[in-house]
Amino acid sequence: MTLTWPSPAKLNLFLYIISRRSDDYHELQTLFQFLNYSDKIMITTRNDSQINLLTSMQDIDPKKNLIIKAARLLQKYCYDNKLGYQANLGADIRIRKILPIGAGIGGGSSNAATIFIALNTHWESSISDDILAELGISLGADIPIFIQGKAAFSEGIGEILTPVFPQEKWYLVTHPKIKILTSKIFQDPELNRNSEKRSLVSLLQTPYFNDCEPIARKRFYKIEQLASWLLQYAPSRLTGTGACFFSEFKTQADALKILNKTPSWVHGFVAQGINESPLHKFRAGITDISH
Repeated sequence: MTLTWPSPAKLNLFLYIISRRSDDYHELQTLFQFLNYSDKIMITTRNDSQINLLTSMQDIDPKKNLIIKAARLLQKYCYDNKLGYQANLGADIRIRKILPIGAGIGGGSSNAATIFIALNTHWESSISDDILAELGISLGADIPIFIQGKAAFSEGIGEILTPVFPQEKWYLVTHPKIKILTSKIFQDPELNRNSEKRSLVSLLQTPYFNDCEPIARKRFYKIEQLASWLLQYAPSRLTGTGACFFSEFKTQADALKILNKTPSWVHGFVAQGINESPLHKFRAGITDISH
């Protein structure tokens, strides 16, 4: 069986850092929404226990590739719990990568979540999304939101999720063609780590902000340059730890007008914010699984 699965981008509509924990993880409050803009992951079921990533990903250390780590973690869970329709669960995996790496739109985490959801379907292992999310958080704090598939208010290190329904606006998402490591921002000594912990009601009524943006703008000249350019046209914020900014528009046409003005050193795309993940919509549409 071969199927091609979406692996969508996300935005952090706001992101506040409450504290740094003793294990070096950060306690956050953030609002996630998906974008109708996705990598595509093609999976072909194997019956020989092999997990093969057949697309070269030169910018990622194979030992740190979340696609392979997620597949092997799920495979081990299935073997340990005697799950799956066959004894030798395997897969060939290919990816069409359009989400930039190190951009704050969740590309790696989304890819891992798609692997969990897709292989759970291909292998007929019938693992609940809650358990998949527990497996996922051991690889990355953002993975559970992609597995659960609903726009959400996230607390803790990403494991406490409350469904929300933000407006599904149109966004221009821009990237200055640089990569920012999440660790680079979270380890910065000047990063604000003491935002007040507030209720969701209060946060939704307050102008949105990202605590990572001042540090990203201070440490990376192109981030500051991009922010200054965008703010001429629309409200714009950093997503995640960067390097992407997103700018809000009422219509797709308005966003496309500004996309057409972007300078040559900027990559951009226009997408709508959506509250249900394309990954879950795709899974729901699969009604016949053949081996």
